[in-house]
Amino acid sequence: MSKGFASQADLIEKRETFSELAPGVYALTAEGDPNSGVVVGDDSVLVIDARATPRMAGDLVAKVREVTDKPIRHILLTHYHAVRVLGVAGYPDRVNVIASDVARAMIVERGRQDMESEIQRFPRLFRGREEIPGLTWPTVTFRGEMTLWLGAREVRIVHAGRGHTAGDTIAWLPKEEVLFSGDLVEYGATPYCGDAHFQDWPATLDRLEALNPKAVVPGRGEALTTPERIREGIEGTRAFLRDLFGIARDGIAAGHDLKTVYARAMGEMRPRYGHWVIFEHCMPFCVSRAYDEAQGLDTPRIWTAERDMEMWRALEG
Repeated sequence: MSKGFASQADLIEKRETFSELAPGVYALTAEGDPNSGVVVGDDSVLVIDARATPRMAGDLVAKVREVTDKPIRHILLTHYHAVRVLGVAGYPDRVNVIASDVARAMIVERGRQDMESEIQRFPRLFRGREEIPGLTWPTVTFRGEMTLWLGAREVRIVHAGRGHTAGDTIAWLPKEEVLFSGDLVEYGATPYCGDAHFQDWPATLDRLEALNPKAVVPGRGEALTTPERIREGIEGTRAFLRDLFGIARDGIAAGHDLKTVYARAMGEMRPRYGHWVIFEHCMPFCVSRAYDEAQGLDTPRIWTAERDMEMWRALEG
């Protein structure tokens, strides 16, 4: 199999860190693998992103039990991607599963195809995948913004705008000034743009930056706890998007085909971004979507396991 799938060197097992960002507010990070968040309220717990499988969710539940015995009552899905959501069945308590109405619509439209393609791409990230009972469905949806009260603790849940997907949602703790950005912000990790909206994403980042958070938990990478690191994470994500979409627009204007644009993107972007984790894996998907959007295709095409392989053979051989 080509280097962009399971054999890629930077997909080795990653060490996890469970860190407290504010009293009762935690991040589970894994050196480039998808992050999750935990917010402990007066009488219950909110988990932000369920993880990929019930077994992996059980690992996060064990972390929660190290710091509180309060029940996990709520799970927020920052977006619809399988690696974030399929672990819901691993939570022992009855939970409210919260997502934006747009994220739910994306599960309806393309959740099954996404599940099959992501498991094919990243088998290591779906440990215990045979235990997944099926798609994860929200039990609570919202439009625009909602507030979740965990006793006296306020969590604002906001459909921030189109970016990584059309349904991206953040969790903002205004008192603690902690932001869980989902995959809208990455740190030391390549933004996956296969379902992205390149032209909208920078303005969505502006809205996150305007919150002036003291800490940010990105979708991948370590928790950002200084103004310098937060700025680096947001600006690095913004620069990657700008550079890639600029190359795609130039290629379309010049009449170049996808493979030509891909070759230029890899040549120009590898020196600056090639050290970020999953760079080699993400770039074919990122360039494919940038090329489509630069041609005027507003809604990302659905990725299937078959389309993944066809694209990979065309660009990587």
